Amino acid sequence: MIRIEGLAKCFPAPRRGGAPVQAVRQLDLLAHDGRICGLLGPNGAGKTTTLRMLAGLIEPDAGRLEVDGIDVRTRPRAALARLGLLADARGLYPRLSARENIAYHAALHGLPRDAVQARIEQLAEALDMKPLLERRTEGFSQGERVKTALARALVHDPPNIVLDEPTNGLDVPATRALREVLRHLASPAGGAKCIVFSTHVMQEVERLCDHVVVVAQGRSVAEGSVPSLLERTGRTLFEDAFVDLAFGAAREER
Repeated sequence: MIRIEGLAKCFPAPRRGGAPVQAVRQLDLLAHDGRICGLLGPNGAGKTTTLRMLAGLIEPDAGRLEVDGIDVRTRPRAALARLGLLADARGLYPRLSARENIAYHAALHGLPRDAVQARIEQLAEALDMKPLLERRTEGFSQGERVKTALARALVHDPPNIVLDEPTNGLDVPATRALREVLRHLASPAGGAKCIVFSTHVMQEVERLCDHVVVVAQGRSVAEGSVPSLLERTGRTLFEDAFVDLAFGAAREER
């Protein structure tokens, strides 16, 4: 389970004389095991900053971040051991093969060497990436990079998975395959994992998410299932409901 309460982060002004940037100002999220939670918002809403704070990459100014009840700020190593992160910047080492990239990440998590290769083969089968394993990641397509980065994030079998706009740049077959993988991971057969992913693609939310948190200007402005948010706004199309919730909140704030 992932819990975020009252999260806030302000960055210094990007240039002299400018104003500080309040990237996140009051964000709450509760994601349960065995469910897929979508963090939905327009560009610049604070989604990536939030997930970077959850991963311990940025120190929040205020608020609480927990992974399975473990405070990320006070026990970051214990929290991150229970978290698999697929960042928007895939961060693969181009001179290493896909297998070597995944194995290196396994070593960082302290996996026994004799178990690593078996785990890599298991993931390669699940993600349909066996032909990629011995190739250097330099020159990989976007879909191949996402598969490798996802395998790297899952190599230590974390109970919680966080993905930052995972379908960016993917073609239709790769997007469909990723959706199937995420559904499996959230199912009892896949370990009933807690999955949080950020996106601004309405179709991904409608097809995948059990729960949605809508973010606008650094705040969580609405949450619930897709049907409940449609009912709340009186809309029949989720895209229209999102516009009402996200941009309506921004207009009220001004």
